[in-house]
Amino acid sequence: QMQLMESGGGLAQSGGSLSVSCVASRGAFPMYTMAWYRQAPGKNRESVATISTGGTTTYADFAKGRFTISRDNAKNTVHLQMTSLQPDDTAVYYCNARLLPTISYWGQGTQVTVFS
Repeated sequence: QMQLMESGGGLAQSGGSLSVSCVASRGAFPMYTMAWYRQAPGKNRESVATISTGGTTTYADFAKGRFTISRDNAKNTVHLQMTSLQPDDTAVYYCNARLLPTISYWGQGTQVTVFS
């Protein structure tokens, strides 16, 4: 069982920046593909960005050029740096760790609110 703890987030003005981080409890962290998802009120959870065990990153179209995902295997941590934030980015952001399609863990989420 892996536990994920998100931190960061909070309030940002439109056009501003925020970072969220996620610390994993297990030492097998380097074996996991890590990802950030988000869920806005009344909407489905959606993928934001993914980083593979080898460091390959993929982004949702809305995140390209604005968000950056990174990982620090020595600290069991994954980060999401968000810039040029817009009110539509307001959501609860969730950290996900995936070893296999059937082995996946979620954090409790952290709120990001962007006001204009």
